This record gives sequence, C-alpha cells and structure tokens, in this order.
Amino acid sequence: MLVPGKGEAVTRRIDHRSREGSEVVLPRGVVILFAVACGAAVANVYFSQPLLVTMGHDLAMSPALVGSVVTLTQVGYGLGLFLLVPLGDVADRRRLIVTQLLLLVLALAVVATAHTAAILLAGMAAVGLLAVVTQTLMAFAASLAPPAERGRVVGLVTSGVVIGILLARTVSGLLADLAGWRSVYLVSASLTALLTLVLYRVLPHHSDAPPTILRYGQLLRSTITLFATERLLRLRALFGLLIFAAFSTLWSSIALPLSEAPYFLSHSAIGALGLIGVVGALAATAAGRLNDRGLSRQTTGIALALLTASWLPLSFTRNSLWALIVGVILLDLAVQAVHVTNQTLIYALHPDAGSRLIGGYMVFYSIGSAIGAIAATFLYTLAGWGAVCVLGSAFSCLGLALWAFTRHTIPDPAAGGATRSNDPHPTR
Repeated sequence: MLVPGKGEAVTRRIDHRSREGSEVVLPRGVVILFAVACGAAVANVYFSQPLLVTMGHDLAMSPALVGSVVTLTQVGYGLGLFLLVPLGDVADRRRLIVTQLLLLVLALAVVATAHTAAILLAGMAAVGLLAVVTQTLMAFAASLAPPAERGRVVGLVTSGVVIGILLARTVSGLLADLAGWRSVYLVSASLTALLTLVLYRVLPHHSDAPPTILRYGQLLRSTITLFATERLLRLRALFGLLIFAAFSTLWSSIALPLSEAPYFLSHSAIGALGLIGVVGALAATAAGRLNDRGLSRQTTGIALALLTASWLPLSFTRNSLWALIVGVILLDLAVQAVHVTNQTLIYALHPDAGSRLIGGYMVFYSIGSAIGAIAATFLYTLAGWGAVCVLGSAFSCLGLALWAFTRHTIPDPAAGGATRSNDPHPTR
C-alpha cells in the first residue's frame, strides 16, 4: 500500500531520475496503483448494465429510455477518447488526471442522487466522458517506463483495465442487492475520491513527453494524421476492433443461454463468470514480458489462434459449464495478450504522441465492442447460441487471417523491424 510519505519519496525519485535523463524502473507498487486506478475508472462504464431494470422502475422510465442509459454512457466514452485523451500530449498529465478524476466523482454523485430520468441520463453521459481518464493513465504509465520495461508495465496496467471491466457487473449486482442501485455509484464515487488523493501524492509532476506547440484543433487533427501515416497503427487498431468484437460477442450475450434451461442461473451467478475471466486476464500479463523480448509478432499469432480455438468449447455451453469455463479463460487470455501487444507497439511509434495514439486506438476498441454486442444479441434471438459462436469465431478467424497476411509486410518496432521516429512533433 502506498502511504503519502512514501508516495512523495517515489515522486521525487522519478522526477530526479527523469531530469538526469537516466532510465526509471517504475516501482511495482506504482504500477499496481496505475492498474487499480484504471480498473476503477473503466468499471464505471459497465456498472449500469445489470441495474437497468431497477433504475427504470425507480425513476419510472420506459424500456426504450432505460436502454439509452448504456448508449449514452458509451457515446460519452467515445467522445472522451477523441476529445479528452489527446490532451495528455500537451498538458501536465498529473494535473489532467487529477482534474478528470475529481469531475468523475462529481458525475458519479449526480447519478447516485438523480431523481429524474433527465438528470440520470446527463450524469451517465458525463461518467462515460470522464471515464476515459483510464487511457490518460495508461499513456502516463507507458511514458514513465523505460523502453525495456514498457511491455511489462503496459501488461500490468492493462490487466487492471480488463479486470475492472470483468468485475464491474458482478460488483454492481452484489452492491445493488445489498443496498440498492444508488449505492453502486456512491461507493464508486468514494473510491474514486480516495484514488484521486493517492494519485495526487504519488504521481510525478511532469511526464517525459517533450513540449509541443500544437493547439487543441491541431491536436485533434493530428490524431487523424497519425492514422493516415502509420500503417502499423492502422493494423493494430484493426486487430483491436476484431478482438473486442469477439470479446463483446461473448460477454454481451452469455447471460441469455445461462438464464434458460437447463441452468436457470441467477443474475449473481452469471455475474460471477467475471471472476473466471480474471484468471485469463491475469495469466496474459506474460504478454507484456514477451513484447519486451521482441516477440510481439509471435505473441499476436499465438493469441489469435487461441482466440479462434476458444469458440469450440464455448459452443458446448448448453451441455457443459466446464466447457464454458475453459472457453472463457482462453478467450480472455487471448484478448488480453493481443491488447497488451497492440498498445505496447503503437506507443513505441511516437512516445511524444502516446495519448493520441492510445486514444485513437481505443476508438476502434469501442467500435468493435458495439458491433459485437448488437450483432450477438440479434443473432441469439434469431438463431440461438450456435449462431453467436459462429459470429465470435468469424471475428477471431478474421483477426488470425489478417495476422497471417501481414506478419511479414508491416514490421513491429518491438521486433527490431522498424525505427522509432526522431521527429519530436511528427504530426505538427
């Protein structure tokens, strides 16, 4: 646990070494703090999913209006990725992170105390917009890590993100059962306030990113320019879209077969599946270390093969819960491994543009998640669980085929096949 006194010492040590130009090995406690903060922030996007019916009854909302709770949260998140995350490349990241977290506390308090549908929807949109502090934290952690350790750091922090996503539904369901749906957001607001205080004491005052003269409009346009000029970024963004389409295909629809015969599982039991997914997420932290050893291409190929294979046991979900457990572990391990690899590689392209790179990449993550969720629920209604598994395996196979056709044509920086840009302002 990081206490304020020790946190100040860590901050001084990081700042001192950064000024000296020497490599900084981030203490494991600081990396874990980044991971916890990322997981807590991103979980706010998913808390509402098991609470929609209760929210609707409490505020007398129509089913269509209740459904817009999730939609507005995701829209806010998507806007934040494009409008807020790039600010990490031109502002003091410590100040930016603390400010966003304080505003997030306020937004969570608005949701927890909302007594009309309009206030709830406005609060949820603000929660989604501000939850993108997760990506600013990710870029900050990557900037503080020396290149030889960057994969390990990104892997650990990304584990926090994935665990936050997987546990969000479980935690919100349990808290709602104990103390009502509003308690979920009150507890999250309290935790976020505590994390804000700790981060304020621990984070260094300045990032390693060189100063930039980009104005806000130029900053947003430069994100698009990065995609136009960097083939590796486009490829890794497409990998991200496909793996999270497969991820969302499973997690947005798995409650449907499990709530029917022969299982008839409760919402709490279904939510506990997130605990199983955490096993895969934790195991995949090895992907970061493999990237540090220059094995990013091999890691991607193996992970995509595992992702494709995971749909075989998942297809037997109606006959065996053990098959489901094996499939969930394989799928989450594979998605985590590719996601860690993607972020490690794209950050290495232009470390000074790390926030824009990661924010732009995560837009594709959001698109993939939305496609998977919409398509999976539609197909389940139309043709059942078998069709959902075909959809998930199709996304996975596309990713594997894309890797097979591009593995020798687009070099990976971590594999020594590409050089990092020396231009301090590549998108100016």
